[in-house]
Amino acid sequence: MPAPESDLERALPSVVRGTVRTRPEEIEPFSHDASDLVGRPRAVVAPVDVDDVVALVRWARRARVPLVARGGGTSLDGESVPAEGAVVVDFSRWNAVLEVAADELWARVGPGIVNWDLQEALRPLGLFFPPNPGSWTTATIGGNIGTNASGPRSFRYGPTRAWVRAVEVVLGTGERTRLGARVAKRSVGPDLLQLLVGSEGTLGLVTEATVRLAPRPECREGLVVPLPADASLARIAGRLRAASGAGLSAVEYLDLACVRALREAGRAWWPDGAALLLLEIEGQSPEEIASRRDRVLERLRSAGASASPMVFDDADRLWTLRGESGAVLDDRIGVRIREDVAVPLGEIDALVRRLEEIGRRHDAPLYLFAHLGEGSLHPNYAVAPGGPEAERVRSELLRAALELGGTISAEHGIGRVKPPYLERELGAPAIALLAAVKRACDPDGILNPGKLYPATPSGS
Repeated sequence: MPAPESDLERALPSVVRGTVRTRPEEIEPFSHDASDLVGRPRAVVAPVDVDDVVALVRWARRARVPLVARGGGTSLDGESVPAEGAVVVDFSRWNAVLEVAADELWARVGPGIVNWDLQEALRPLGLFFPPNPGSWTTATIGGNIGTNASGPRSFRYGPTRAWVRAVEVVLGTGERTRLGARVAKRSVGPDLLQLLVGSEGTLGLVTEATVRLAPRPECREGLVVPLPADASLARIAGRLRAASGAGLSAVEYLDLACVRALREAGRAWWPDGAALLLLEIEGQSPEEIASRRDRVLERLRSAGASASPMVFDDADRLWTLRGESGAVLDDRIGVRIREDVAVPLGEIDALVRRLEEIGRRHDAPLYLFAHLGEGSLHPNYAVAPGGPEAERVRSELLRAALELGGTISAEHGIGRVKPPYLERELGAPAIALLAAVKRACDPDGILNPGKLYPATPSGS
């Protein structure tokens, strides 16, 4: 039985040396994240070091109190929303760059460092951390690891999973361990590190991460290309994916509804009346960029998109604008279904047609943006989540993605929203394996309960 609230308030200050907050006005900001979900934590603890984290986890096991890690609170499926009565573990001050090995292309960082701040710290060294989710100005590296976050540049560089060398983690058993290594190659059995990446804080609390870095390109350019109404997104994505030597690092898409929303909100001036393709080209000189741009535009012409592009010399500005799509839709249509699915490139057009049909059938306006080059689509429907109509919309769009050979989550994770749908994709044997891993790492089920797993694993 969980510890009574009064006992918890008395116990926590003797368990950790860090700050313990229990007043309602102090803990309210930790009751929600970027999703529409809300929880009610009993306390927020800001540990000062790993020993604090170990002591907290061991106490939570004895007291049967849930723990949920917290970074920037940018999760879209409720990954960082606390279970009722949980203690939130606030890592936001663990935001240091602890070590950079520039020659070996890795950095050791705290889990609370914001993605953007890490990029700025690496800039003078001519290096960068490639994953750049839309929330990169507030999302933390610990959160990126927890959800295997991606972003526009994942077209070339892949998701966070490809850029994590090692982590220090406190498991749900209270044991401190290291997974992975700083070396470039390693073969010592199954990769336990990869079990942790994308586990949404359900297996352990990350207290340090060693991430891979890449040399910063000398030149980067953003392009905004209007698309004809009859454009085949599948054909465009396929042609650009096959454009070897074009230096493409991002291939993004905004449908006409999103374009108009951004224009009307005053966030961006770009061509009206057409959906847009957003691209990033990398190179070592302006001349190389110009040559690669010509190659990309020729590919687009062969796919039926011949409009002249708008050029962004500051590619990061383009991705910041792209990242504001969510905030603009927050203002325009409020709470809504925000989904994250992916299909093979050849099935993109079929999925878009299915998404449009779902919107018409349920009288739910669709706003669509996408990491087009990877077949990763973010359908937003103007229907309030939580009710039966919303669940019908979500169920239909997730089923459409699976029937076209895709996935129910390309990068946002499972969180508290999608556990009922997970077995449809993975199947019962894989779910049983997940449950076994959960039991081994968190035998009492105290770490972020209610997330990822379709049901509480037996024995937890």
